[in-house]
Amino acid sequence: MTPPSKPLLLYDGTCAFCRMWIARWRHVTCDRIEVAPYQEAARRAPGIADEPLARAVHLVEPGGRVTRGAEAVFRALASAPGHGGWLALYRRLPGFAPASEVCYAWVASHRPLCERLTRIVWGPHVVPPGERVTSWLFLRALGVIFLIAFLSLWSQIIGLIGREGILPVAEGLDMLRAASGPGRYWQVPTLAWLKASDGALHGFCAAGVALSALLAAGFAPALCLVGSWALYLSLVVVGRDFLSFQWDTLLLETALLAVFLAPLRWWSRPTSDPPPSRLALWALRALLFRLYFSSAVVKLASGDPTWRDLTALTFHYETQCIPPWTAWFVHQLPVWFQRLSAAGMFAIEGLVPFLILAPRRIRFAATLAMVGLQTTIALTGNYGFFNLLSAALCLLLLDDGVWPWRWRRAGGAAVAPPGDTGGARRRGRWPGWVLRPAVIALLLLGLVPIVRALRGPVAWLGPLPVIYHLLGQFRSVNGYGLFSIMTTRRPEIVIETSDDGIAWRELAFRWKAGDLRRRPAFVAPHQPRLDWQMWFAALGDYRNEPWFLAFCERLLQGSRPVWAQLESDAPPRPPRYLRALVYDYRFTDAATRRANGTWWKRTLQGLYCPVLTLERGRLAPAPPGVGMS
Repeated sequence: MTPPSKPLLLYDGTCAFCRMWIARWRHVTCDRIEVAPYQEAARRAPGIADEPLARAVHLVEPGGRVTRGAEAVFRALASAPGHGGWLALYRRLPGFAPASEVCYAWVASHRPLCERLTRIVWGPHVVPPGERVTSWLFLRALGVIFLIAFLSLWSQIIGLIGREGILPVAEGLDMLRAASGPGRYWQVPTLAWLKASDGALHGFCAAGVALSALLAAGFAPALCLVGSWALYLSLVVVGRDFLSFQWDTLLLETALLAVFLAPLRWWSRPTSDPPPSRLALWALRALLFRLYFSSAVVKLASGDPTWRDLTALTFHYETQCIPPWTAWFVHQLPVWFQRLSAAGMFAIEGLVPFLILAPRRIRFAATLAMVGLQTTIALTGNYGFFNLLSAALCLLLLDDGVWPWRWRRAGGAAVAPPGDTGGARRRGRWPGWVLRPAVIALLLLGLVPIVRALRGPVAWLGPLPVIYHLLGQFRSVNGYGLFSIMTTRRPEIVIETSDDGIAWRELAFRWKAGDLRRRPAFVAPHQPRLDWQMWFAALGDYRNEPWFLAFCERLLQGSRPVWAQLESDAPPRPPRYLRALVYDYRFTDAATRRANGTWWKRTLQGLYCPVLTLERGRLAPAPPGVGMS
């Protein structure tokens, strides 16, 4: 037998199942091995009889070595970069080699059944159709989400952190500048060090909007992602309480990983983009897994009895931050439905993410379940751009085979020139010496929050927890998990102002619960950050919420940007006194709403903090007895 010039894989050309999987393996190995039906090429392996060739694939290597069955498959796959793991397990893991050969023998003797199963779970695309169009759509969706985030923040940023805002960013940076040395730039990584005026904040938002729009249009996606990430990080780190939400950090983490998925070209088009990096793609899928799985783990690990007995959703729709009118209706549904919904949620968050590794049709079913959960949350709550971003990450579980044929044809891989081993296909992608260490480092750091969510010992991770802590201020590798403890009541702060301490005027917020007859509204994907913070403040003590006292002070000072955050108009002159009352809010039942049109009922609980006034321009308690009636 004359050994072939490169590995030759022989298979049964009359077997449809064999042809399917040979085509897939050939796609993986490109032209590194030669494949041929043994019926046509048996003369190239004259030492092997037809009967064993019909029962199992055989790999004939240039050195003359012949292997068969599972070992032949693993050796053939190992010829492709990044696919040597199976062969390593075959050689080194005790018991793996005989187990894999037993499995191979079973499959080989049941090929008609396995062919049918393959068609069911993989569909018509056993050969991966690629993710070029899918990645292109994901990056466009990420541009739209960044655009929403910047526009939403721009509409309120001056009232939140501007010069006359609640937490002026310039004041905070000035204190840091006086108290710390050059290390402050690492501690607070923000472009606001250059300038923190109201004009600069407007400029950051405007630049973010421009870059987001360019990203959505497909212009210089990698460059636009880096710029959007840097601008949004700059605003998040100085926004403090108002930009401390999990979807803010999720957007930053997604954007940083997406930089390595984006093609390095001025205009991104499916017709000309290189195939996306598999490593970057799987890093984003790992982020999606961590997002969902952690959400289930933190609920169970918290010990909250409402999650344990599946009654949490009997409270959730009523006690969430800004419920829309649909939440009122879902809240009226029976307890058995809420428990069934909670069980379904745990299944989707805790089990379905493992199907990310499943064959394509099962993976698509997992995608549908996860997007369905996000759709349900979006239809019954107001969570900013969180649901859109989570659904966009789910998009990466699809491949180009799901899109219309004209899209796939437009996004089809360019034919590499003869003799090319992948350089043409990689042109326009990050070089491996940049991509691999950066993405692998981010993947490894992502183990820290998942181990913490599982209440495991992070010491097992070596130096990773220390590195994770050092890089924490960049908000680009994070832990996730909303509603680990379910709020079972809804305290609501109602702010009132007065000129004389006798007649009080209740201030109306734009979105949070207040007027009992006002229908709860949809506001997402915009996030009214002051309204959200008022919900958090009501659950705690005002002494632990310094931003709240700063908010009250600005109202008494008559700050126009702060008053603009409210639905109530600013009075001609600033009020003299302010008091914050705490009410217990509950949804009404159907009979009550039919009778008097109210969506809420409330019961006064008392003062949230002392009645406040200004002394020499600064916040102080009002004289005893003022506002106590």
